[in-house]
Amino acid sequence: MAQKPNYSIIRDDPRLRETLEKRTLIIRAIREFFWSMDFRETDTPILVNLPGMEPYLDVFKTRFEPMKGGGEERDMYLITSPEYAMKKLLVAGFSKIFQITRSFRNKETGGALHNPEFTMLEWYRANSDYREIMSDTEALIRYLCEKLFQKNDFIFQGKTIDVARDFERLRVIEAFEKYAGISREVFEDTERLIEAAQKKGYKAENYDDAFFLIFLNEIESKLGMGRPTILYEYPVSMAALSKVCPANPKYAERFEIYISGIELCNAFSELTDAKEQGRRLEEERAQRATMGKPLYDVDRGFLDALAMGMPESGGIALGVDRLIMLLLDQNSIENVIFFPFRDL
Repeated sequence: MAQKPNYSIIRDDPRLRETLEKRTLIIRAIREFFWSMDFRETDTPILVNLPGMEPYLDVFKTRFEPMKGGGEERDMYLITSPEYAMKKLLVAGFSKIFQITRSFRNKETGGALHNPEFTMLEWYRANSDYREIMSDTEALIRYLCEKLFQKNDFIFQGKTIDVARDFERLRVIEAFEKYAGISREVFEDTERLIEAAQKKGYKAENYDDAFFLIFLNEIESKLGMGRPTILYEYPVSMAALSKVCPANPKYAERFEIYISGIELCNAFSELTDAKEQGRRLEEERAQRATMGKPLYDVDRGFLDALAMGMPESGGIALGVDRLIMLLLDQNSIENVIFFPFRDL
């Protein structure tokens, strides 16, 4: 029997309708939070000439076909994030910006936390770093909790999440020591970490394999229990678009926040060096080739913008659907999306 369409389910299920109405209130409250702090809301393209280079993401490709005399045909892509465009706005002189936008990632179906089309919140502060973004995120979640429930905690799947206290701050190496019994000496040595992962029964062939197999199986589900966890200072090999820690170049100024074992966001002290950014993008391109993934040109327009001079900045990408799922005590983001992928 065919599944009932979502609009019919919404009509017949008052609890689902109430959940979706609360979704609209949460998104409105997110905007109010940033407006109250004098952030400017931006609006950047979701259809672009070149996608991001992240090795573990798959993109949606489409084809531009112009009217006669309207240019040449070319491949175009739906964004996985508005990051590049927003950083160009930092270069243009905007100092505090945010955006709530649709983002798209292919091959992201199944499970409770993924939908190919999803809602992303990103914000950036010029003349700042990831520590200020940590504070922003704490304040945002606390604000939404108070707005919804008039208190500083909420229930998710039978567990109380306290946001009144400062969030737990835990370095990545501390999480490996605490939950997986991996010492700093082993963690910082590629061969020894691979060997440690293999001894645990994981089929690890390189550092990233070892890291993620241990992290996903032994650490992630323990983070953010009772109160949110800010997991920070990732290995420099996973720096992505973040700056290296000045005091310890083995690590990057990057953090993620976890609530009840669910990853909510990814944030950086943003890399502003165009040459270093170009080098990292070429490395990611080579990694994509090794993985057998489609290859794209490096976005030279983005690198040109960095070369023009982007201020020292902090920035973050936060999954709005996941945040709403957590706040409204739902066990899947499909329950907080008006038309999830399964209903298309």
